[in-house]
Order: sequence, then structure tokens, then C-alpha cells
Amino acid sequence: MDKFRMMFQFLQSNQESFMNGICGIMALASAQMYSAFEFNCPCMPEYNYTYGIGLLIIPSIWFFLLGFVLNNNVSVLAEEWKRPTGKRRKDPTILRYMFCSITQRSLIAPAVWVSVTLMDGKSFLCAFSVNLDIDKFGNYSLVKGMSETEKIKFMARIPCKDLFEHQEIRVAASRYIKCISQACGWMFLLMMTFTAFLIRAIRPCFTQAAFLKTKYWSHYIDIERKMFDDTCKEHAKSFAKVCIHQYFENISGEMHNFHHHHSSKDDSDDEDEDKKKSDEDKLLGIRAQDDMNKVLWNWHTCKPALALRKDQMDVENNGRLNGDANGAVNGFVKGHTHGVEKKEWAVYYSKV
Repeated sequence: MDKFRMMFQFLQSNQESFMNGICGIMALASAQMYSAFEFNCPCMPEYNYTYGIGLLIIPSIWFFLLGFVLNNNVSVLAEEWKRPTGKRRKDPTILRYMFCSITQRSLIAPAVWVSVTLMDGKSFLCAFSVNLDIDKFGNYSLVKGMSETEKIKFMARIPCKDLFEHQEIRVAASRYIKCISQACGWMFLLMMTFTAFLIRAIRPCFTQAAFLKTKYWSHYIDIERKMFDDTCKEHAKSFAKVCIHQYFENISGEMHNFHHHHSSKDDSDDEDEDKKKSDEDKLLGIRAQDDMNKVLWNWHTCKPALALRKDQMDVENNGRLNGDANGAVNGFVKGHTHGVEKKEWAVYYSKV
């Protein structure tokens, strides 16, 4: 269990690797699903085309939507798009970058499904068997004297091995349509590969500064959301610990006082106090439900501006205190000498 937990934590910390792994698993799943799928063409002119093309398109749409569902950045994109502006403006380029990144990963599994389906050729055979010219594949006398409706029904049974008696015509027609289907499959793969090549080749030709900016701030939004969730979890954990501890203290107040009358605190009591102080510190001064609700509401409605500056007043005050302290040590403060009583100063330096 520890190994799985470490692996899960690693995948969470490496969001990009995690999503690439999900895309790879979905691509393999799409190919495996097609191989396990039992293809049953209805062999009816009213439904052959719908079944064949639907088998090609509908699973692709499902895999595409599944890629959006499994991508955690979809919720980040939606929150960033719908959040109030507040003190932080919304950059449309960042939203477009996040959407394009999600879309690119979600297109992998549908592309694999379409490629495998076209290479196999069964869907094409089912969809376009009624459009074949029977003269190219056998004796025309087989359909001589048939009406147009009967001829279409006759051609619609070509994909069904058990329903079509003339195997030579069926084999020739199947090979012809599968050849066209495989050609379409290779053209589709070539088009997808060429498009991916153009995207990677053309990107350096444009300004890299804009791309780096959008990439940086999209990563920042994702990391900020994760850290805020982790901070909320840590605060909730500490809040629950302190709340439960205070509850038991109030319930067992008499027993607690009784134990305190016996002897002084031992080492275990000191450790409990240290733990309690650490939990108190993690509360960050928020000790009421209404206060926490207000903090969460303010975070949603008015996120802080992305401008980190040190407090100039604190710097000036620290410098003033440092000067006064050095003067007091030497006996000279603001022009006064030894006639002034020396005072002790405690100066704290911030490491932030």
C-alpha cells in the first residue's frame, strides 16, 4: 500500500506526466475495446450506413469527452473562466492555452479509435456495400432482372457471411472496400502527424515570450489551486483536532483538574502542549466557522492581486529600531550621552 501511495503522490506532483499516462492508457483502451468488440452489421439497406459511420464517429466522441472528464485541468479552466474579476484580471490567452492543452490530450484516444477502425475496414464495408458496382466483382446475371430495391437489398447482405451465398463476389467486394478504408486510415494518420509536426515547427517562429508567459501563468493557476486545497485540508485537520481536544477537555474537566492536583507536568504533558500549540499555529488565527466561510467567500470573489511587495513601513521601522538599539549600546541615543538611562532593545529580523 505504501508503494501505491508513493506512486499516487508522485503522479499528483507531476500533473503533466500523470495526464500523459492517462492519455496513453485511454489510447490502449480504445484499441483493446475495438479488438474485443463484436462487429455485427445489420445487413439492411436502411441501417447499414448508419451503423457503419456511427461505429466510426460515436465512440470517438465518447473518448473525446472522456478525455475532458479525466483531465483535472477542466475544473481549473472552468473556475478561472467563471470567477469574478476582483483584484486579479483574467487573461484570455491563458484560458486559450489551457483549453488547447486539454483538447490536444483528449484527441489522442479518438484518433487511435478512428485509425484502428479504418485499418480494419469493417465499418466501411457495412456503410458502403450498397454503393458498389456489381459488374466489377462477378457475373452481372446475378442481379439481372432484379428491381432497384431488390438489388440494393442484395448488395446490403455482402458484409454478412451467413446471408450472402456468392462468396467470390463477397470476397472481392470486401477486399475492394477494405483497401479504400485502409487508404483513408493511412491518410488520416498522415494528416494527424503532419498537423502535429506543423504545430511544433511553427511555434518557434512566433514570439516565445508570449508562449512562456501563458505557460507560466497556466502552471501558476494549477499550482495555486493545489496549494490552496492543501492549506484548507491542513487547516481543517488542525481545526478538527483543536475542536475535539477542547470538547474532551470540557467534558472531562473534573478529571483533568484532579490529575493536575497530583503532580507537576511530566514530559508527556509537555509534548501534548507542544502539539496543541502547533495545531493552534496552523489555524492561522481563524477559529470560527463564520470566519472560515468569509475567508473562502473572499477567496472566490476577490482573489489577491499578483503583485508581491514587502511592507515598506515594516522595513523603515526595523531600520529605525536597529539604529536606536545600536545607539543605546554605545550610550548615544538621539544626541544624548551617558545622562540618559540605558534601555534594552529586542530586535527581530525577518527572514522572509
